Amino acid sequence: MQLGIIADTHGKMRPEALAVLEGADLILHAGDVGRDEVLDALEALAPVVAIRGNIDKTGRAADLPDVQELDFFGQSLYMLHDVKALDFDPRGRYRVVIAGHSHKPRNEWIDDVLYFNPGSAGPRRFTLPITVGRLEVTADGVTGDIIELPV
Repeated sequence: MQLGIIADTHGKMRPEALAVLEGADLILHAGDVGRDEVLDALEALAPVVAIRGNIDKTGRAADLPDVQELDFFGQSLYMLHDVKALDFDPRGRYRVVIAGHSHKPRNEWIDDVLYFNPGSAGPRRFTLPITVGRLEVTADGVTGDIIELPV
């Protein structure tokens, strides 16, 4: 299963991000959606599972849950906006922890857990890259990829 992972759009839906996410079986948005048009654009590509970020106070994003727990082929994923808010040890419970918030891409295995942050696909923050992510999930495991957008 191919998952497109995006976060911190802050109301800006870049065509370059949509091009990378095209073909995904499911798109996950790890919060700070911003405007409803972001969700509309993503939903035109694939089904979307999204969570609320700290800026999501209005529109559809205001009604999103704070976390999502997902399972594909026996691989459990936990999605929250800020990994610093993770208040339990995911080892042995989740294979992947997906977070946004920092705008810093992360694709790091710690023990048997993949910590994955797609970075920010919205407005540039400081000198951080503009990125999205992809996860391939199979019964054998999970692999992650961060894609820097040519903007």
